[in-house]
Amino acid sequence: MSSSIDYGNLMHRAMRSLIQEVLQDVADNGLPGAHHFFITFDTTHPDAVLAQWLKDRYPEEMTVVMQHWYDNLLVEEDGFHVTLNFGDQPEPLYIPFDALRTFVDPSVEFGLRFESPEMDDLDDEDLEDDLVEQDETAALEEILEETDAPKEAEVVSLDSFRK
Repeated sequence: MSSSIDYGNLMHRAMRSLIQEVLQDVADNGLPGAHHFFITFDTTHPDAVLAQWLKDRYPEEMTVVMQHWYDNLLVEEDGFHVTLNFGDQPEPLYIPFDALRTFVDPSVEFGLRFESPEMDDLDDEDLEDDLVEQDETAALEEILEETDAPKEAEVVSLDSFRK
């Protein structure tokens, strides 16, 4: 038995399970109302599948938007397949749940951010400082509301939203 409870790992599993359930509902019933998703993932994850030109353009991470046009959404235990439109070019993707960095649904001001393993190396003071920034997703949503959100699935870089 472990000498402590790994809350971080337990929380990540619960959040990934929530995303899996939401995506399965969308696969079964479509996106309801104004719901849409901004999904940022690690393009270097060994199980992520995307076209080479996308890997070249986004060598570390990319954000995709599921809104008006997406196809072939198939949710599996460890990730999901989806075909998205990149400049009128449909591209199939496989995104492992372990590769997720953020999942945001701005229509209802909901967002999840997955901490990287480097968080384990932070001391208590750094962790407290990071927790103070817990509303980063809300700030992103505010910026997205001020600009015109994409009208169809496309790649959006979050670099301009980072502090």
